[in-house]
Amino acid sequence: MKRCTKCLLPETHESISFDEMGVCSICRQVEFKEGKIDWESRKKDLSELIEMHRGKYDYDCIVPFSGGKDSVWTLYYLMKEFKVKPLVVRFDHGFLRPNLNENTINVLRGLGADFISFTPNWKVVQKLMLQSFLEKGDFCWHCHTGIFSYPMHIAIKYKVPLIFWGEPSAEYTSYYSYDQPEEVDEKRFNRFVNLGITALDMAVRLGGDLDERDFKPYTYPPLKELRALNYKSVCLGSYIPWDVKTQSKIIMDELGWKGDLVENVPPQYNYEKIECHMQGVRDYIKYIKRGYTRPTALASIDIRHGRLDREDGEKMIDEFEGKKPASLEIFLEMVGLTEAEFFEIAQSHTVSPWKLNVFEQEAGAKLPDFNQWTRSGKMDRSEADVQIENWRKSQ
Repeated sequence: MKRCTKCLLPETHESISFDEMGVCSICRQVEFKEGKIDWESRKKDLSELIEMHRGKYDYDCIVPFSGGKDSVWTLYYLMKEFKVKPLVVRFDHGFLRPNLNENTINVLRGLGADFISFTPNWKVVQKLMLQSFLEKGDFCWHCHTGIFSYPMHIAIKYKVPLIFWGEPSAEYTSYYSYDQPEEVDEKRFNRFVNLGITALDMAVRLGGDLDERDFKPYTYPPLKELRALNYKSVCLGSYIPWDVKTQSKIIMDELGWKGDLVENVPPQYNYEKIECHMQGVRDYIKYIKRGYTRPTALASIDIRHGRLDREDGEKMIDEFEGKKPASLEIFLEMVGLTEAEFFEIAQSHTVSPWKLNVFEQEAGAKLPDFNQWTRSGKMDRSEADVQIENWRKSQ
């Protein structure tokens, strides 16, 4: 596969392009971010935006929150730097890890903030996971859509028009770039968050098995209601330069936020994607589909920031990528699949020119908290059969 001549991202990375020097679009976006943006002016814009909303509503802003590094940093920065009174909103995707839950309690108590957490119907989640895996090779549709739509419903319900997210997508993909305004709105939601499948699409695919009200948490609110609220939904990283490694150290030092090991990720990146015990499966599916996974992305970030040379990044990738995660057995139970079916489905979404040799896969190690991960709520095979059969007919 072709890779960026500066970082290590391959041609199968979503939305990537390369210039005549072989440098990828994400590297060029980060160069623009670091060399051509007046961040002092951007911070003044941020201050003005906050002051426009301060004290006019029950809360100054909403901060969507997972408890991971980016949302914790967003909350910390806004409260410490601007003394805002936020409403913190979490969409619980169903796979939160023990350390993550402890971090959440410690952060919220340490900073002092009101908190709403929503956990959707598990029976609905299972069907959505299986359906999106069948159609897109990505079982996280319920998480993608719920995280970005549910806080918007809360904004309307509580009449809080200002919503702050974390990093802009330009930090990691090229759906937007740093020289373009990036509103976290329905256009962005439909452009890449929902994988091209709306909640109505899902309702139709699942053949009326579920109440239409079950899909509301995954449905973006009507634009009419958002306009009536005069909403403003933005990324904090559009106003301050984003650096996950520096930010992670600060929240560890200031809030006692604790990192964690993640399946098949180098231990020095213990701040990365620690919130979900299905992260190893998600990364593994990316490897099956696209031929790379999280170590490539992490090495590329550090190469761009001058913290890692290319040769060491390549060694790290060789050591950690492509191993079958122990969590796969839990995932298969949750969606009623066999391992053979898993590989068949994932490989049906392979992005050219990558092609996986399934027989060369090495098993990854179990993490220390593996036995604490939730395993209740297995999908009955007869339920899975209906969705699988319908998917096969559509091929």
